[in-house]
Order: sequence, then C-alpha cells, then structure tokens
Amino acid sequence: MPVSEICNREVVYARRDNSTLEAAKLMRQHHVGDLVVVDENEGVQIPVGIITDRDLIVEIMAPELDPGAITVGDVMTPELALVKEDAGLYESIQYMRAIGVRRLPVVNNSGGLVGILTLDDLLELLAEEMSTLAKLVKHEQKKETIIRR
Repeated sequence: MPVSEICNREVVYARRDNSTLEAAKLMRQHHVGDLVVVDENEGVQIPVGIITDRDLIVEIMAPELDPGAITVGDVMTPELALVKEDAGLYESIQYMRAIGVRRLPVVNNSGGLVGILTLDDLLELLAEEMSTLAKLVKHEQKKETIIRR
C-alpha cells in the first residue's frame, strides 16, 4: 500500500519567517503538535523543515525567549526527512524507525507537499488491521464449530 493512501492530506504548515508565537497559535488552532515549514515556489509548497511543540518548549519557553521575536526558521529542524507519495507503507515505517522520526512529510515527484505520515496515523491503521485479524480468527472458530458438530 502506498503512503498516499493513508497520509493526512490536511497538512498545517508555516513559513520560515513566521514567528514562533504564530506557530504556537497555529498548532493550538488546528490541534496539532507540529508544523511542516514550507517555501513556496510558483504556488507549490516545498517542505524545508519541521517545527514541533517540543521545539517551542525546549528552544523558546524554557530559556524564556520572546516567541514573537524568534522565527520558525530560527528553530525548525532543517534536516527534513521526506517520503514520496508512491513509497510503500512498510518501507516508510522502516525509514521512520531507522532515522528516529515520528512524522514524515509526503511529497509528489516534483517535491511538492501532498500530506504527512505520522506515527499516530500508523498506530490507528495497525490497530484497525489487528482488530480485523482478531475478528477473522473468531469467525473461523465459529465456522469450525458449526461444521464439526
């Protein structure tokens, strides 16, 4: 299954020049723990970084800096791990594990942002799959009970 089938396509994003205060407000408004940082190129959002609620706490709040004076570009994680929308789900999970990230922006072949794959999305999908498998086992047991009477 390609990640394009399960990624969240409603990505909340910020620009490098947004203040970290604006970023925090966006996270609160949209109930998310991260923002993909994008540059716009001819109307296409190109991911260039990511900023998390943890970044805001550790980098801004803990040292008591002014969140209105510091930009997202100053704090974002610039070594952005990405995955293409046609990448396989299993390979993407392995990639996330190998590099130790909980979120992967999903891009098209042109590098434009199309979605985000998160650990939360994966856990939800895997829980549904496990539930389906459990129901299969139960159904098989009922079927055998009926046949073997």
